Amino acid sequence: MSRFALVALGGAAGACARYGVALAVSAFWRREFPLATFLVNVSGCFVLGFVSAAMADRLDPAWRLLVGTGFVGAYTTFSAFEYETARLTETGAFAWGALNVVSSVVAGFVAVKLGVVLGQK
Repeated sequence: MSRFALVALGGAAGACARYGVALAVSAFWRREFPLATFLVNVSGCFVLGFVSAAMADRLDPAWRLLVGTGFVGAYTTFSAFEYETARLTETGAFAWGALNVVSSVVAGFVAVKLGVVLGQK
């Protein structure tokens, strides 16, 4: 199977899983806090961390494309952000890790607001 097909297959499953979580949470959660997104982001972080550690030297790299890039990539990109920040702190690059967190949150918030403003015009 081609690498693109593996990513596409994993991506389709990840997107469906994200939608499933949103549907399940919306059945019982009626508060402002975005619980479904929070759960998806945190669980995606766990899956990416787990897959990266568990599959590093043990499984065919195709599984990383299917699960890590495809599934988790479509399920959430927040997991990649968190994993990369963790790697920075593990290597002692605390300032880069902090910059990654602060700049991603601030820039992401600004981008969302800008997109909303432009999208409403």
